[in-house]
Amino acid sequence: MFETEKTIDYYDLNAIHFAKTTASVEFEDMQKRFLKKLPGQAVILDFGCGSGRDTKYFLSQGFRVEAVDGSKELCRIASEYTGISVRHMLFQELDDNSRYDGIWACSSILHLPIDELERVMWKMTEALKEKGIIYTSFKYGTFAGQRSGRYFTDMTEKTFAEFLKKIEELMIEELWVTPDVRPGRGDEKWLNMILRKI
Repeated sequence: MFETEKTIDYYDLNAIHFAKTTASVEFEDMQKRFLKKLPGQAVILDFGCGSGRDTKYFLSQGFRVEAVDGSKELCRIASEYTGISVRHMLFQELDDNSRYDGIWACSSILHLPIDELERVMWKMTEALKEKGIIYTSFKYGTFAGQRSGRYFTDMTEKTFAEFLKKIEELMIEELWVTPDVRPGRGDEKWLNMILRKI
């Protein structure tokens, strides 16, 4: 949990700057790719919502959205931005059963060390309805550790496939690599996945 605390401290201290630099990033292609796999009136959990960018988009498309984040400052900013109450919660505190049609974990659970990530992925699976989906993304690579004041677990196609063998109820439905969409960061790569509960 020490790594989690350091990462949350980073986001609390840098919340305003982080929100400003991410809220306006164009991400509609990824959002639509996720939404088209959901039924109408689906219930979505934005799991580590950051600025609230994706929550706001999902709400605008008529979906029911719950949003959480581990940073109290980002919860406050995202609540103002989205118009809904964003709940302050650590990933490890997820404790729902068959509640969500989809979980959106965009650039969020990558901050967990691998053992914590496994436990949280099990909790996410439990929280999904039958045949529910997860979108998640990781920086592309094999690094694990502190980077720029935060903890990161990076993934490749191979390392994630090996990791997912531990979570028997999830399968990879789609997997693709993209450049970073933020200005000046195009040389950074991301591993994106849509996982389905089976």
